[in-house]
Amino acid sequence: MRSIWNGAISFGLVSIPIKLVNATENHSISFRQIHTEDGGRIRYRKVCELEDREVTSAEIGKGYEDADGSVIPITDEDLAALPIPTAKTIEIVAFVPADRIDPLQMDAAYYLSANGVPAAKPYTLLREALKRSKKVAIAKFALRGKERLGMLRVVDDVIAMHGLLWPDEIRVPEGVAPDSHVTVRDAELDLADALMDTLGEVDISTLHDDYRDAVEELIAAKVGGTAPTEQAPAAEAGGGKVIDLMAALENSVRAARSARGEAADDDAVADVTPLPARRAKSAPAAPKQVGGKKSTATKKKATATAKKSASKSAQTGRKTATAAKKTTRKKSAAAKKTTAKRRASA
Repeated sequence: MRSIWNGAISFGLVSIPIKLVNATENHSISFRQIHTEDGGRIRYRKVCELEDREVTSAEIGKGYEDADGSVIPITDEDLAALPIPTAKTIEIVAFVPADRIDPLQMDAAYYLSANGVPAAKPYTLLREALKRSKKVAIAKFALRGKERLGMLRVVDDVIAMHGLLWPDEIRVPEGVAPDSHVTVRDAELDLADALMDTLGEVDISTLHDDYRDAVEELIAAKVGGTAPTEQAPAAEAGGGKVIDLMAALENSVRAARSARGEAADDDAVADVTPLPARRAKSAPAAPKQVGGKKSTATKKKATATAKKSASKSAQTGRKTATAAKKTTRKKSAAAKKTTAKRRASA
């Protein structure tokens, strides 16, 4: 892979020469703008608005527009003269637990490759130290004319770096949450949990871009002069309205189980995971009914109780029968003794 930046990792007094390589790539299909009447390409030309003429790249520089609309020229020499200690260095400033990093800060991802044989030992040392500490390194570095924040972590046997947004670049989610007060019932949470359990986990590596596949098939068909394959119509959006949340959750659980090849069972939908942690503060409630039917858990409990009662009754009956047999045997033995005495006296 081609490196996009060469420099060094500054780890205390240790310097590790590295090369920066992009860890991701964009597979999106690019389109060109064309003139719909004749298919001609639409191109943009850079024109100086004062002279009203097209200019070349060599004639184009940078400028900062002030509040009054005036433009202040900024040259590459001006920027190069700025005292940026991280111009060619990824300077590690701290080591923190990975969960301290808010995913909202995550930006572009890179691989750091050891640059040369002498860099192999300190590179491996930093990698193994990160592994053993189970922490990530927070660093500052400069790329494409600006200083950035980064997070170093280990991926397989490679040190990867995620560009991070500066904390003041993360917007506060003000006015995003619902304004109205909403109460969520335990039964709704139970069904939401059941839906999450039914959907289960997924191997991210098995997911792919279905839309891109469809676009590629469309392009191939047009190139080959054949009619594009008709695509299945997309499911109609619900318009953001949920009339009956419980019914929607129950139907979602059924659909998810059906998609996984599990048999659809109305009672099984009602058999949801109880939430003792949520109900610990409330008084015990009577068995709930979902969709007009008692839950399977309640039925199982009643069945178990009935079985225990029947078992106890059977045990009591066996004990009574055994006692009666013993009494009968004792009476019979006594009667035989009495008969023997009478015969002997006669």
